[in-house]
Amino acid sequence: MRAALAAHADPVDAAGLRRFFKTGPGEYGEGDVFIGVRVPAVRKVAKTFAELPLDQVEELLASPVHEERLAALFILNRRSELAARPRTRDEATQRAIVELYLVAVRGGRVNNWDLVDASAEYIVGRWLLDRPRDLLVELAAADSLWERRVALLSTFAFIKAGDPTTTLELVERLLPDRRDLLQKASGWMLREVGKRVDRAVLTGFLDQHGAAMGRTALSYATEHLDPAERARYRALR
Repeated sequence: MRAALAAHADPVDAAGLRRFFKTGPGEYGEGDVFIGVRVPAVRKVAKTFAELPLDQVEELLASPVHEERLAALFILNRRSELAARPRTRDEATQRAIVELYLVAVRGGRVNNWDLVDASAEYIVGRWLLDRPRDLLVELAAADSLWERRVALLSTFAFIKAGDPTTTLELVERLLPDRRDLLQKASGWMLREVGKRVDRAVLTGFLDQHGAAMGRTALSYATEHLDPAERARYRALR
């Protein structure tokens, strides 16, 4: 699988990806290694190796190469989906995938926004759809930017199922966190609540908490509202 990914590598793309994902000193992706494989190619390779044993997927998740970790996550997404299907439900496999994923998250291997956004709802969110969600509260309470973003993005699965409650709870808990990638995630999830569940739920939350929200989160959350509504909520700050 590593050889298959390397066959798609491009040094020019690698340099661009290092800049785009902020891998310089002091940036959020500091030190991450890119070989220059674009996402469609990563997905194609992951599909080819979809049956890779979980211990080898775990090895890829520990790789210093960003694209290898992304491919491992795509494999876990697919395996989690299959394990969750009603006719082929395999809770043991699904639990093992979640546990493997959480080790990678807490170990700093799921450590950029694209890795989180490509995996959290499909692994953790899917697992917790019909289970208690204390895990997300625990992740949201961590200092780690990435654990907090995993908590928020996991709730996308609930939003798509028509349940905004956990999203609203976590966004409220994380209101004081002004880190840009948390602000964007909070606003994005709120916007999806308004688009996919109930616009009144979004506006009710904004009426109550808009004054305490960061500028970026508020901007993202109100993107699809009409200009007058957006102006009104901006004025709350």
